Amino acid sequence: MDPNTLKALQGAAGGGSYSGDIAQPNNNSPFISVYPWSSSTGFGTKYANPSTLPAGQAREVAFSPDGADIAVAHDYSPYVSVYPWSSGFGTKYANPSTLPPSPSCYGCTFSPDGATIALAHQYSPYVSAYPWSSGFGTKYANPSTLPAGRCYRPAFSPDGADIAVAHETSPCVSVYPWSSGFGTKYSNPSTTPTGVGRAVAFSPDGADLAVGHNNSPYISVYPWSSGFGTKYSDPSTLPAGIGYEPAFSPDGADLALAHDASPYISVYPWSSGFGTKYSNPSTLPAGNGRGVAFSPDGADIAVAHNTTPFISVYPWSSGTGFGTKYSDPSTLPVSACLAVAFTPAA
Repeated sequence: MDPNTLKALQGAAGGGSYSGDIAQPNNNSPFISVYPWSSSTGFGTKYANPSTLPAGQAREVAFSPDGADIAVAHDYSPYVSVYPWSSGFGTKYANPSTLPPSPSCYGCTFSPDGATIALAHQYSPYVSAYPWSSGFGTKYANPSTLPAGRCYRPAFSPDGADIAVAHETSPCVSVYPWSSGFGTKYSNPSTTPTGVGRAVAFSPDGADLAVGHNNSPYISVYPWSSGFGTKYSDPSTLPAGIGYEPAFSPDGADLALAHDASPYISVYPWSSGFGTKYSNPSTLPAGNGRGVAFSPDGADIAVAHNTTPFISVYPWSSGTGFGTKYSDPSTLPVSACLAVAFTPAA
């Protein structure tokens, strides 16, 4: 059988090859929930909470590229908590010597080589980056041109040469060259997102940049090549509400957006533009979609949302769409999930 056909059949049946972990930040204590995940069996038994919990409502979670560390962006000092990860939490790393400004950190991400951790936060300078090597190094200098307001969910380009942040004030997205520090901000796109930028995502080949935002069309996508190209046409079927997080599938063939009105998740074929929206899953997420992630093999798609069971995961097959929702975890997250992340492929 052709390998692509086999992969599609496996995905449709929930039979992808991925086995790892899936993490969700929560509104309430313990603020982070992590489960073993297998495409063949779904959720395993929830891992024990970290011995030192994040200090408040958790906004985003990110695994390092080698899967050896897990970072949580949260409210209240120190605003970011990072732990060694090996099928469970290790002892929390020491806080950075220069903390992000209070009162909230809204996003965290590691660079593709794992050598940098970047944070998005509420107050100036709105984005902070630190060297990372099993602990925080000395904070990098702020960009010379700061983002225009509160930042959410930063992302590095796949080659690590650029860093993008979504933010609250026009132009709602800012991108900088990155080389062990911020370069001069790229020019704004000629057509800016139409409302508060909520999250950004580069395509796996780095050729496109998606921005989820508050106002219609709720998602804007641009060609990217060390600068913004002309915005792609909007999808023919728009998402139903605020675009909280876009995510490309690992092969770049599909683009998903978690949003705040039913069906709470919209997925489109992607090929230098939007294809016809896939049918909604037969069992919708239970509420406001706040985060979305594909598994590393692309055979599953997870949606974080604000109503119990707070996390919904489906088999995914490009060209076919959603399979039947996996069973909920036996121990549910305690409250609304605002993001979701899988460990990288081994």
